[in-house]
Amino acid sequence: MRIPLSWIREYTQFPASGTAEDLMAELVQVGLEEEDVHRPTDELSGPIVVGEVLEKIPEPQSNGKTINWCQVRVVPEGAAQTLTHEGIDPSGIQGVVCGAHNFEVGDKVVVTLPGAVLPGDFRIAARKTYGHVSAGMIASVRELGIGEDHDGILVLSRLGLDPEPGTDAMELLGLYDSAAEINVTPDRGYAFSLRGIAREYSHATGTPFIDPAGQISTTKDDDDAARPGHEVSLTDDTPIYGVQGCSRFVTHKVTGMDPTAPTPPWMAARLRLAGMRTISIAVDVSNYVMLELGQPNHCYDAAKLDGGIEVRRAGVGEQLTTLDETVRTLDAEDLVIADQSGPIGIAGVMGGARTEVDSTTSAVIVEAAHFDPISVSRSKRRHKLPSEASKRFERGVDPLLPPLAAQRVVDLLVQLAGGTDSREVTDAGAAELPQPIRLDPALPERLTGVAYTQEQISSTLGAIGAEVGQDGEQLLVTPPSWRPDLTIPAALVEEIARLVGYDKIPARLPVPPAGRGLTTAQQRRRGVYAGMAAAGFTEVLSYPFYSEAANTRFGQAEDTGKPMPMLRLANPIASQHPALRTTVLPGLLEALRRNVSRGFTDVALFEAGSVFHPKAQLGSPSIPDLGAYPGEEVLAGLDAGIPDQPLHIAAALSGAETAELPGVPGRRRDWADAVDAAQKVADLLRVRLEVVQGQHQAFHPGRTAELRFNGARIGHAGELHPKVIEELDLPARTSVMELDLSVLIEGSPEQISAEPISTFPPTTQDVSLIVAQELPAAELEATLVEGAGELLESIELFDVYAGEHIEAGHKSLAFGLRFRAEDRTLTAEEASAARAEAVSLAQQRHGAVQR
Repeated sequence: MRIPLSWIREYTQFPASGTAEDLMAELVQVGLEEEDVHRPTDELSGPIVVGEVLEKIPEPQSNGKTINWCQVRVVPEGAAQTLTHEGIDPSGIQGVVCGAHNFEVGDKVVVTLPGAVLPGDFRIAARKTYGHVSAGMIASVRELGIGEDHDGILVLSRLGLDPEPGTDAMELLGLYDSAAEINVTPDRGYAFSLRGIAREYSHATGTPFIDPAGQISTTKDDDDAARPGHEVSLTDDTPIYGVQGCSRFVTHKVTGMDPTAPTPPWMAARLRLAGMRTISIAVDVSNYVMLELGQPNHCYDAAKLDGGIEVRRAGVGEQLTTLDETVRTLDAEDLVIADQSGPIGIAGVMGGARTEVDSTTSAVIVEAAHFDPISVSRSKRRHKLPSEASKRFERGVDPLLPPLAAQRVVDLLVQLAGGTDSREVTDAGAAELPQPIRLDPALPERLTGVAYTQEQISSTLGAIGAEVGQDGEQLLVTPPSWRPDLTIPAALVEEIARLVGYDKIPARLPVPPAGRGLTTAQQRRRGVYAGMAAAGFTEVLSYPFYSEAANTRFGQAEDTGKPMPMLRLANPIASQHPALRTTVLPGLLEALRRNVSRGFTDVALFEAGSVFHPKAQLGSPSIPDLGAYPGEEVLAGLDAGIPDQPLHIAAALSGAETAELPGVPGRRRDWADAVDAAQKVADLLRVRLEVVQGQHQAFHPGRTAELRFNGARIGHAGELHPKVIEELDLPARTSVMELDLSVLIEGSPEQISAEPISTFPPTTQDVSLIVAQELPAAELEATLVEGAGELLESIELFDVYAGEHIEAGHKSLAFGLRFRAEDRTLTAEEASAARAEAVSLAQQRHGAVQR
């Protein structure tokens, strides 16, 4: 919201010498956020004055263009020129070359004299052009930075102005004014108006506030003068959440207005500073009142209306051409304003082109209404049609404002466009006012830690416009009509804290109860994350929203031809990502792809996060009321509707593990590194992970490991399928792993202790066994561990070979065995005997032959 300083001074005692920065500093004290300062003089400086065209001589040029050599008086007749910048003629008459033709001798125009600076750092000086020395420029609104019209010169008489030559044009056009811009949070829609901001400034400074709404006298106040207005009916057979789309609709007719009347410079300047362009007197007045009071309104050409007005839901397939000249197909949930011929506007969002006020309009129907915020917000998003009106309606507008806003528009059209108030007024529906709230006087102290007195509580709530009464020991607080956000006691406490001062709230760190700390699961998680980082992986975080195809491809191992069960969002951030994730891999792979595309070819990433699996019950039919314990049965019902959210961890690797050096080839990462990453997680949790040959639709058929824990599959590791790599634009031979970390944490030992360091040396021996090709290496490894007995400290597969000197259908697996005793130094004979026992068991079970 932009706040022109000259405007805010009409309703507050903001000092004449105050700056936009001063205003924002005061508003920050009451919780508003500063954004920016808009000051025309930052880009525009004089001398810029009013000039009277004395002579205009057209001169055709050889390039086919005709320029005008003009003599312009820039001081009052008979007065001397007091400006002395180089190029300014002491006589007060400037010779200026002008390429525009929309002005005549005798017109008053804006002249930028030598020494002036226009937006874009365009500096004005006396320059020789077209055979003349042009000492200045006759300016258009675009050159002054106050509009987009570049078709011709700004002729002041067309703005209803007839100033004396030499008058400061910047002051005349309001260019010395400035505006402060603040951010308005969704709960404080009243601050989208000068009325609301002025009230907040009053709270911040303790100075008086003049309510602009209180200065308006409506026709309805004079029962003898009011006459029946335009016919209006409110019908809503399908309200959203049982709330009628329109609770109040006011119309007020103006006749005999001049639609071509100029918007006065003071209004145009304020609209411009507030971020709005001027269009026509009717539209500008409508926007001005919306900014002033916070109540959106609209002007219909009375002659274009076909019968009475009806506010209703749209019919299926109905169409409307909005003011932006776009044909829109309406939804049955859209609330529309219609006449006998059909919709003439989307309620609270944008009007229709058919009833637009134009240069032939003489009578208008001014409309001001109160619409349901949810209905307006949904229509705005459905049609991708944000507007200043919807911005206010979806945050909540004062339901008492419609008749006042309509009257204010009428008064300005009478004053500025020569219209006549017909006193034909319709006020359909009734204002829905906030309900009283019971407030425990002790609650503010309990929530903030500040001992507010009851007098402070009552006076502060009264200052925001609330009515405060007593109901026994409780306070009965009725919020003001412009604060629909005040619905619970905690919201009232926030107002008290905000206005008394956030700085009064003491800063005290909470003291945790003795003996508390991280839970076991939290400690395990942090240990795994730290261990993965220490192993060279970089942690990333991605959004948990995926496409259904990504969830299905990576979330289930078999291609069933049907999408897997998943949770779909009712209002997704992006239409292509409508579901919560069932796997971590898609987001992790997108992070890998993005890093590789930026030149990081050797990447090792990991991500841990919740995945979401729907239960039989989804959600709950109702939410229990606040402020009371709902009971175990209700809580169990709520819990039954919450989806399972196990914690998964995944890793993705591509490129080289070690850089290639002269004479030393680099090692490329492959599926084995993905399996090793999974084993790393298991080692950090001191659990044993079983690795077997597996299959997964997103993985390479021959390079996929199934990861098991206690006999159950909890993940996969390996190389991605080439088709998946190509489709996702990933590096060749990208390898990944994903594990259900929740299962591993739950199965980890209660206490994870570091293994003692032995003082006795190990003995190492290797064994190479030839086995059938289909025998998994992990199965043979388990047999060797069992056969070697307790002296075996570790075993590692270091070579797999199939080819020459190996019988067809067989392979050679080579293991490194490491033996150690806890109480003595092993002899070579003891280690050899243990090795022989391991080989013997492998021969018995698998027919292994020692190579």
